[in-house]
Amino acid sequence: MVQAGQIRKKYPSDLTDEQWAIMEPLIPPPKSSPRGGRPRQVNMREVLNTLLYLNRSGCQWDMLPHDLLPKSTVYDYFVQWRDDGTWAKLVEALRERTRVAAGREPTPSAACIDSQSVKTTEMGGPERGYDGGKKIKGRKRHLLVDTLGLLLAVLITSAGLDDGVAPLLLGQVHPYHFPRLVTIFADQKYHNHALDAWMAKQRPGWHIEVKARPAGTTGFTPLEKRWVIERTNAWHSRCRRNSKDYEYSVESSTAMIQISHIHLMLNRLAPCSRPVFHYRKDAA
Repeated sequence: MVQAGQIRKKYPSDLTDEQWAIMEPLIPPPKSSPRGGRPRQVNMREVLNTLLYLNRSGCQWDMLPHDLLPKSTVYDYFVQWRDDGTWAKLVEALRERTRVAAGREPTPSAACIDSQSVKTTEMGGPERGYDGGKKIKGRKRHLLVDTLGLLLAVLITSAGLDDGVAPLLLGQVHPYHFPRLVTIFADQKYHNHALDAWMAKQRPGWHIEVKARPAGTTGFTPLEKRWVIERTNAWHSRCRRNSKDYEYSVESSTAMIQISHIHLMLNRLAPCSRPVFHYRKDAA
């Protein structure tokens, strides 16, 4: 690990000064104890940089570069913020700010819902199954996004479960926090009586608008309004930690999706300035 005062190598996943200025006020303060204790000495910017490196590169916890913070330090923050809902709160704060920066209202009036089956590894863990339609053994990521593709809710289940678990995903989104939400775009698999009955009882002000594939089309066909969630899945897949489900628990899988989305929104709010590549003729 880099010693105090040393300058380490900069990684492409590192937060810029502008991005850290956005994140710093959102970082939870250290826990206080009535008996006192040592003040926080960990560099929180480096905690985030280490997590973003792991998320983007897909490396194992034990194979983090030595110039970043060690697993023993960073994993504690990852688990603590996973269990107390901090990652979800960060997504919410950045989503509202990203929407306003794009000229939208802080909360959406429409959303899109879909699921994606991904393979797991030999690590194992609970909530694993077989998706007969996609021929995939692993887990299923259920997402709810706004029409910009920004994350509203995520639910990780066994790939063997169908989209009848949609009420569990929609139950994470309450009308009190989303007063403008009315329409949820979905595909044919969400056109079922059980979901309609749940919506009528629990979310009477919402309705599912099914976007069907045009007759005669085959293969992948982008559907109006609903294609944005496919793009969100593609955004998350840029982070190699999401190429499969590498996590033992579904809670950690959820947190990794949230971390990917946090980085995505930070890049929207404060884009990174990438160095210009200068071609050397004598290197040909």
